[in-house]
Amino acid sequence: MSSGIQKTKSDFFDLTGFQRDLLWAIAHEGGAEYGLGIRESLEESGYDEIHHGRLYPNLDTLVRSGFVEKNELDRRTNEYALTDAGNELLADRQSWERGEA
Repeated sequence: MSSGIQKTKSDFFDLTGFQRDLLWAIAHEGGAEYGLGIRESLEESGYDEIHHGRLYPNLDTLVRSGFVEKNELDRRTNEYALTDAGNELLADRQSWERGEA
């Protein structure tokens, strides 16, 4: 296994389960979504009510980690999208799950 894949795999495991689900939700929503849309997607997939105090600090952590980018849509709404690193992280994870990595 190359060192790049090991690092990416490690990065995935270093995230909390909720942060990993946030990445998958953003990817599932077409790659860019606003915070409340991400929350609704997760709640529809089985999460209990997700409060702002849980959602936005975790999104901010993913932004600081370089897996998600945040853009201001208006004064109250931000849009979140996966970065190339975020897309690579999920792709590497899927390869690993299939036994390809």
